[in-house]
Amino acid sequence: MALESVRDDLLVAGVAAACAVTLTLSLELLANVSVSVWLHSTPLAVYFAYLFSRKGGPYGPLDTAQNWAVLAVAVTVVAGAYALFA
Repeated sequence: MALESVRDDLLVAGVAAACAVTLTLSLELLANVSVSVWLHSTPLAVYFAYLFSRKGGPYGPLDTAQNWAVLAVAVTVVAGAYALFA
C-alpha cells in the first residue's frame, strides 16, 4: 500500500512539474508573453491540493492520481489560454 501511495504521489508531482515547466517555456520562449510567477505555478497548485487533500480517506471513485494528473494538464491549458488571450 505504501509503494502505491508513493507511485501516485510521484505521478501527480511529475505531471504538475512537467506542466509548470512546459507552461513557462511555451509562454516565455515561444509566445514571448511575460506573466507573473503565480500564473506559472498554477499546475503546482493542483499538486498541493492533491497532497493536502489526502488525509486518509475514504476517497470517492473519481479521486484517483490519474484524475489529479489530468486536472493539472487542464489547469495548464487554461492558464496558457488566459495568458495568451487576456
